[in-house]
Amino acid sequence: MGGWRSGWRALVGLAVFLSAYPPIRLSAQVGHDPAHSPYRDVLRGPMVRVTTGYFSGTRGKIPVGPSYGPTGGLRFEYPMGNLLTFASGIAYAQTDAFFFDPNDSLPQKGPINNDIMLFDLGLQASLTGAKTFHGLQPYVGASLGLVFGSSIGIDSSGYNFGTKFSYAPELGIRWYPTRRLTVELGYRFVFYKLQYPFSYRPKLLPVDAPLTQLTAHPWAMFGIGWTF
Repeated sequence: MGGWRSGWRALVGLAVFLSAYPPIRLSAQVGHDPAHSPYRDVLRGPMVRVTTGYFSGTRGKIPVGPSYGPTGGLRFEYPMGNLLTFASGIAYAQTDAFFFDPNDSLPQKGPINNDIMLFDLGLQASLTGAKTFHGLQPYVGASLGLVFGSSIGIDSSGYNFGTKFSYAPELGIRWYPTRRLTVELGYRFVFYKLQYPFSYRPKLLPVDAPLTQLTAHPWAMFGIGWTF
């Protein structure tokens, strides 16, 4: 867990620095040649981004939740003024999961391949407005979505991942090597609830224990986008 926490802190620190540093330098632009300014206007238009990444996180107190695998996806982004961008995306995650047989003396089985698909809609806020600073544009955002999974065929317990409602805060940074091309590093936490079957009681869960559990999933992403 220390690894993703360190990555999250590093991205937060970089985003805070980049969002705080430009105002300090703003006065330095006055009276200077705009061609040598560290600020550049961002080309505003719809963007399509191809992403790859790694999805991880908690599997639950009964560790049946899918996790730990590479992702690939496609995102669409559309600016809504100088600050906000509407974003939507779909991604496929090649995760694995354990399954349990409450009646077995060794109930935990696996892991076994158990892929999921993630869909989300959200908003992102640029911390440098409609400009880049030395070609960089940090952002923060949040999204709501759905996570689609399936049951494991040889799992006889009745557990099925099904469809989950999710929400995810995020932050990241974009680099604009050209006006239309962007390279992005992003990091988000995806939250959703697992639903355990009644068959887990009482051998795997106490009778009075809840059958739902909120799980958190760090998701690191790398993307390349093109503005039209």
